[in-house]
Amino acid sequence: MTRIEAAGPTLTRKNKVGLALAGVLGLIDMTSVFTPLPDSEAPGPPVGVLVAGTVLGVITVVAVVHTWLTADRTGSRVVAGSRILSAVTALPALFVTGVPAWVVAVVAVCVVVTVVVIALVLSRPAPEPAAT
Repeated sequence: MTRIEAAGPTLTRKNKVGLALAGVLGLIDMTSVFTPLPDSEAPGPPVGVLVAGTVLGVITVVAVVHTWLTADRTGSRVVAGSRILSAVTALPALFVTGVPAWVVAVVAVCVVVTVVVIALVLSRPAPEPAAT
């Protein structure tokens, strides 16, 4: 049995680490729709933000799987775009008054991890092997 080599660029270790982190963030986002809704006076994300987070999580996970299997750069861009939008929807928690400190800390960590993920996922793939 012969092994068929994939044509085109392959994923680097950086790309794979970024995709794995993006997958974890996407899975976490997918659970946001199950977050209990706050009372009318308590601060919390609107339902639209929770639904958007879930949709962005699904998009991220699907794009991660696609990119991992095909090493397609378009998938990497979709992963980066969905993570950017997810981070943007979380940013108001850093500026709204009345948000618990632990929520602000979690959001800040997730935003920093998202920036790292984007840098890793969009790093250049390994060069194509020379034809022999």
